Amino acid sequence: MLIVGELINSSRSQIKEAIEKRGDVFIKQLARDQFEAGANYVDVNAGTFYGREPEKLEWLVEVVQQEVNCPLCIDSPNPDALRRALEKHQGEALINSVTAEEKRYKEIVPLVKEYGARVIALTIDESGIPDNREKRIKIAEQLVERLVADGVNEDRIYIDPLVEPLSTKDENGLIALETINYIAGKDWEVHTICGLSNISFGLPGRKFINHAFAAMAVASGLDSAILNPLDKHLLGLLKAGVALTNKDPYCKGYLTAYRKGLFK
Repeated sequence: MLIVGELINSSRSQIKEAIEKRGDVFIKQLARDQFEAGANYVDVNAGTFYGREPEKLEWLVEVVQQEVNCPLCIDSPNPDALRRALEKHQGEALINSVTAEEKRYKEIVPLVKEYGARVIALTIDESGIPDNREKRIKIAEQLVERLVADGVNEDRIYIDPLVEPLSTKDENGLIALETINYIAGKDWEVHTICGLSNISFGLPGRKFINHAFAAMAVASGLDSAILNPLDKHLLGLLKAGVALTNKDPYCKGYLTAYRKGLFK
């Protein structure tokens, strides 16, 4: 299970303020906390800085990688911001994200190839986010086919089925889970990923929804997740889920994480 730490996002008021004031101590500590909690990638997002996103995202990349020796998930639809961030990035980045929208695809994929990055592919096309599993699967298959034709290996592609809040539509949980299950079951090397906490937006007791959805997503074949790695209960649940689905030989990953104190 690949973990992307989601906390350095300018949509969070504390993060936005720290970026604005160049509060590198706070940003570095949050990066280290996520890395030490088990994050394989640390997500960086400066999307709320309209007109200033490129410089802010570049700064985030430099600051975070001064503190932690891990690759970053560079989270932006802005090709200028992505390029500036990728130029500073050390190691193999994960770009978040490309879609089936023609303009965005043509802007982002050349950067994926130029910088040797992995890429998250969202199941969105010119019509927006589909309201059913069948259309999301169709977009996912089209994206994989096109990305591979453009020189991106299957095992570097992470399909995001786009988890939408359960509070806005009763079927949203099942749509995401069924899409994950189909993609994970195909005979290819493509990965699945999603933002787990999106499912609970607008509902009370969000952690209960998040944890239940996480367990169901792993059982459906999810192999990567964007989440809060400081939630030790959630981390333990995911490690256990991977073992229970026969993807952790001899429970080595579970036992190693437990001995490191990554969950309780």
